[in-house]
Amino acid sequence: MALYGFFQTVKGDCSGLSIVDATPLAVCDNLRIKRHRVFQGLAERGKSSTGWFFGFKLHAIINHRGELLSIFLTSGNGDDRKPVPHLAKALFGQLYADKGYISKTLLQQLKEKGIAFITRVRRNMKPLEHTEFDNAILRKRSLVETVFDQLKNMCQIEHTRHRSPQNFIINLLGGIVAYCLTPSKPKLALYCSNIVTL
Repeated sequence: MALYGFFQTVKGDCSGLSIVDATPLAVCDNLRIKRHRVFQGLAERGKSSTGWFFGFKLHAIINHRGELLSIFLTSGNGDDRKPVPHLAKALFGQLYADKGYISKTLLQQLKEKGIAFITRVRRNMKPLEHTEFDNAILRKRSLVETVFDQLKNMCQIEHTRHRSPQNFIINLLGGIVAYCLTPSKPKLALYCSNIVTL
């Protein structure tokens, strides 16, 4: 609780331009799932863009400066869209997401909060008219992947040697706080006519 409370003091501020995504946190190798006992009843098997994993999902919203605004942890088989209303409680402006977040219900929930939810469309959907700025931000959604990469490789929030769920949570929050305190973060430099990733 102390680490989570500290995160609330060092997290970023909403700038009106936010990006939401989720990343898998594997807690054991796939070959050892049947023998795994530490997270029995807590972790679940899920599938990400890189394949199957056993563990949890870390859902996060960042601003254009690469700062974490809110986080949420679910089991590996959770629906990415469910935590978004909770994550977006203190947001305003635009929230950008990938196609996996498309949902009329979610769009309406965020609209009621005054948040414009912007995603690309699937092939079988009618095309949506986005502004040139929105299209540019959607092309730069890789910023959130860079943040996740730093969380996993520099702050080491993911490994498969946990000996208790408490150890997992402390390691996760410790890594997240360490990232928040990092002076140099990946960010988007916003100009009048173009957007650059720094």
